[in-house]
Amino acid sequence: MSAAPSSPMPAAGPLAGLRVLEIGHFVAAPFCTRLLADLGADVVKVEPLGGDPVRQWGEQRDGHSPWWSMHARNKRCIALDLKNPRAVALVLDLVKDMDALVENFRPGQLDRFGLSEAALHAARPDLAIARISGFGQDGPYRDRASFGVIGEAMGGLRHLTNHPPEETDLPPSRVGISIGDSIAGLYGAFGLLATLWQRDRAGGTKQAYTLDVALTEAMLSMMEGTLPEYGVFGTIRQPQGSRIQTAAPTNAYPTRDGQWLLVAANSDPLFRRLARVLGRPELADDPRFAGNPARLANVGELDALIAAWTRAHDAAEADAILQAADIPSTLCFTAADIAADPQYRARGMVREVEDPLLGPVLQAGIVPHVPEDPGAVRWAGPSIGAHTDEVLAQAGLSPETIAELRAEGTIR
Repeated sequence: MSAAPSSPMPAAGPLAGLRVLEIGHFVAAPFCTRLLADLGADVVKVEPLGGDPVRQWGEQRDGHSPWWSMHARNKRCIALDLKNPRAVALVLDLVKDMDALVENFRPGQLDRFGLSEAALHAARPDLAIARISGFGQDGPYRDRASFGVIGEAMGGLRHLTNHPPEETDLPPSRVGISIGDSIAGLYGAFGLLATLWQRDRAGGTKQAYTLDVALTEAMLSMMEGTLPEYGVFGTIRQPQGSRIQTAAPTNAYPTRDGQWLLVAANSDPLFRRLARVLGRPELADDPRFAGNPARLANVGELDALIAAWTRAHDAAEADAILQAADIPSTLCFTAADIAADPQYRARGMVREVEDPLLGPVLQAGIVPHVPEDPGAVRWAGPSIGAHTDEVLAQAGLSPETIAELRAEGTIR
């Protein structure tokens, strides 16, 4: 039988009192609801009886994933077999007490379960619904399979995450995280709060909107001037490696100890300071480098001059010199660097969370930081069905009914 712990800490944060039902899997919808839960929302996550697939992602300890520890923190997890009509009826009962529902199934899947928008709004007319999918709820690609990487590619990001084509014939690099899913989740959270504000400012007399967030569109909206530049000039932005296309110098430079140092001295005052650090103050007035257009036109030569200086120093030493000159710079942080960083530690962005399944786990803190009413990491990602009994009891089910549902395999 599943454990039925009470939530160990009361909700805190600006979203305390907001009630959200998540019927999501993998990354996009769960990331959206984690952001809401971090700021105090009461998120009830519906999982299949075998659990969310992310429970099995990444390195494991005794079958438990540290990724899951943060991915599902602050959520109350219940396990239902949505192919069973009794489980669907339970969801509709839960919806009656929810402000919002977040899902990221393929378009039409919830309808096939019996959880269409009409059914959900019949249970709660002012329910806000956030739907996250690969291509959106309509259009010719609606039914195509998709993951975040597909959104990243079609949104234009994957084309740009590489070195210039003349420098490599390797395939475009992945960002390294599920950025497409996470960006879509961010838009889902933002849109959900917007529609709830619209609903509540009408005094509860207005039906909340349904949000339609596509992974492809979420990525495209992040692509800065890529599309306008093509529309006006016909130019196709190309990969720049670690440079940026619009300002120089900004790049990663090699150091004596084999590390990479990021330097962004891409305004005229910053470049003048950098020239002094390099021991070449005359570079600031050199026609090749005087002004951003000239620096961009001669960026290869400029980067070679800066790299000659960084190669003469260890990374930490060079970084300290640049910081003393008030020039934006940093080493490329690894997880170990992040965990030890005093700025992250001081602001609670690296914190130790006690996970009953894993012991102490380092987790990222809460964004945005709200000093007047900060959220909290109330608990780590729970086991499958950890809150099934608690949530269903709050919905009015008796212990006998809950035991019957578990015995027949409807819940876990």
